Amino acid sequence: HYHGRTGIVFNVTKSSVGVRVNKLVNGRILEKRIHVRIEHIRKSKCQKEIIARVKSNELAKAEARKTGVKVDLKRHPKQPKEGYFLAAPGGDGE
Repeated sequence: HYHGRTGIVFNVTKSSVGVRVNKLVNGRILEKRIHVRIEHIRKSKCQKEIIARVKSNELAKAEARKTGVKVDLKRHPKQPKEGYFLAAPGGDGE
């Protein structure tokens, strides 16, 4: 029931870790406290992209302060692909 879940560590013992995990029970979410052995735990990677972006933004801000150029640090949504025309097979492409 808990495989692949993300939780918050609340207790550490010599061979296991206490973790708070959310579990769906009859349409409501309950916080369960379970103890899991250390070999079944791995660190979450959900913050890696945010941390990398913060570091790159700080470098860009420092560079902008030195050069005096305004820099845009905001994230932008992925834009649609450019349109193009396909040549018809066997046609002269009118």
